[in-house]
Amino acid sequence: MNEKEIERLLEKFDQSSLKDFELTQDDFKLKLSKREQNDQVVVQQPAGAKTPVSEAPKSTDASSQPAGEPQQPVKDNVAEIKAPLVGVVYFAPSPDKPVYKKQGDHVEKGEVVCVIEAMKMINEVKSDVTGTISNILVEDGSMVEYDQPIFQVTKG
Repeated sequence: MNEKEIERLLEKFDQSSLKDFELTQDDFKLKLSKREQNDQVVVQQPAGAKTPVSEAPKSTDASSQPAGEPQQPVKDNVAEIKAPLVGVVYFAPSPDKPVYKKQGDHVEKGEVVCVIEAMKMINEVKSDVTGTISNILVEDGSMVEYDQPIFQVTKG
């Protein structure tokens, strides 16, 4: 990566709503963060990962799993819909519209379940399985990492 590309990337990052950004290309690694030194970052170790993955802090409520607990093993009849890229996840197309899907809703393969904003671009996330959404694993407006599970879907 040359200096001009890095400057352009810094400018885009500065204008975005992202708090953290990481880029790895061959032997080049770039990490950017807008967080203050005392900001809390929750670190989870996804299955099969070699390095910790950061995500936005979560508020805990009765329906979400506390961030510090490891994820429960996924059952055979439960599939996960994972983030195809790093960005901010939104469950509705805009703040004044209803959510695409909520817990308990039936979802068909290829149906849009949420969107992820990355560098001011909105990317649809489509289900790769047919079933019922049994669990929502992240909060609306939170930062998600590549391949991070967003939904659990009971097949069928």
